[in-house]
Amino acid sequence: MARSASAFWITEPGAGAIRHAELPPPGPGDVVVRTRYSAVSRGTEALVWRGGVPESQYRAMRAPFQEGGFPGPVKYGYLSVGRVEEGPAHLLGRTVFCLYPHQTRYTVPAEAVTPVPDDVPAGRAVLAGTLETAVNAVWDAAPLVGDRIAVVGGGMVGCAVAGVLAGLPGARVQLVDTDPDRAATAAALGVGFASPEDAAPGCDAVVHASATEAGLARSLELLAPEGTVVELSWYGDRRVSLPLGERFHAQRLTVRASQVGTVSPSAGGRRGYADRMDLALRLLADPRFDALVTGESPFADLPETLPRLAGGDPPALCHRIAYPDAPG
Repeated sequence: MARSASAFWITEPGAGAIRHAELPPPGPGDVVVRTRYSAVSRGTEALVWRGGVPESQYRAMRAPFQEGGFPGPVKYGYLSVGRVEEGPAHLLGRTVFCLYPHQTRYTVPAEAVTPVPDDVPAGRAVLAGTLETAVNAVWDAAPLVGDRIAVVGGGMVGCAVAGVLAGLPGARVQLVDTDPDRAATAAALGVGFASPEDAAPGCDAVVHASATEAGLARSLELLAPEGTVVELSWYGDRRVSLPLGERFHAQRLTVRASQVGTVSPSAGGRRGYADRMDLALRLLADPRFDALVTGESPFADLPETLPRLAGGDPPALCHRIAYPDAPG
């Protein structure tokens, strides 16, 4: 049986197109998924869109089912939810999440998909990859009950981290961003909000996700002595400067990288990638995370939608892509 699909490709930096694709026939351990929704991870995909991935990071930046290579042509993306059309009986008909690019149908190994719990709507499940990143960052930060925590940068990942931290008993959690409109998102997630100038200092931990030099410097300023900045930002080909004089040494501050490609060492001995993804999907049963989905457009419009998102118009968090047979 012929199996065809349409896929979005970045043909060269700053240009994209939808192309025809023929699916490989599924083997006994494969599934064929018809996509219902995908989502644009704006920070990373904007970087790929403009050709900003450094050559030294081409391998590290590869998405699990990427085709082509940087800077293009490349089929890139990793937030996809669909329904299993063909595959093992325990998955047939199930709604699943997969780290797959923007494509209407695809064939992948069955172990590459994660069933979406019945209490998580498909349209919210596209956040699973982002929540997985947030879970890993919180594991890296290792907060304690009652800690004072700031999340600097109210983008898609920063808001996801704030939403996860909101459940920590007794913690003071504040989302810090230059955009005052993020106050409404913070309120929906159940955390405080502050501008960088008004953010409360004395933090036990700061999670930085603004991808700006100023944001990282302000994160260091917000720390209490012996505090840690967990750095989630990906700067691509940009260099940043840090104030490592002043109070950095005297107060024994720490900057620690967090990257979802590796399970946090604080949990790595007990939990693997599948456990982390299962947890992310279970957390998405909470409707608070709907606040992260700030727009939606059809798959056919992606060649026009992605350049607008990369340029900051609209200023989206998660922009969801709906496919032809997705329910309204």
